[in-house]
Amino acid sequence: MRPEKANIVSDLSARLKRSLFVLVTDYQRMKVGDFGELRNRLAPTGAEVHVVKNNYLKRAMTDSGFPDTGDKLVGQTAVVTGERDVAPIAKIFKSFTTEFNIAALKIGFVNRAVLSIAELEALAELPPREVLQAQLLDLLLSPATRLVRLLNEPAAALARVLKAKSEKEGASAQATA
Repeated sequence: MRPEKANIVSDLSARLKRSLFVLVTDYQRMKVGDFGELRNRLAPTGAEVHVVKNNYLKRAMTDSGFPDTGDKLVGQTAVVTGERDVAPIAKIFKSFTTEFNIAALKIGFVNRAVLSIAELEALAELPPREVLQAQLLDLLLSPATRLVRLLNEPAAALARVLKAKSEKEGASAQATA
């Protein structure tokens, strides 16, 4: 392999090793403006999209320890990498695909595990990370809240009984006066 090609493969391999996820997409029929729009949408999430030759991507994936998925790497291929959460990226791709009818995902990897298109679409349906964290916190705090209420109930019941008794005595004292 020529040195410039080896440099491309090594740079791509380093990018794949750093990335928490890798999404491989087909960019056939995508115009330059559409590709720029996709890059602009991905930029706030910290993801990058690059057009690569399939042979380079296959070699870089082999060097980076990814499973062999050579049968999926056909046609015009772009690769999306990033060092953050994959769910917002999947949402962007889902909305972009429905809006422009292009850029269909071919395959995805999260922590070097292969994800199908259905699994990637399920990731796109997830609520934002902050909402999931709030739901988890609510789930974790729920038993503690119930325990505090349970422990507090006898004292609260006693207080209600004493208040009712004092009101009853106050009412009977006023009736006699």
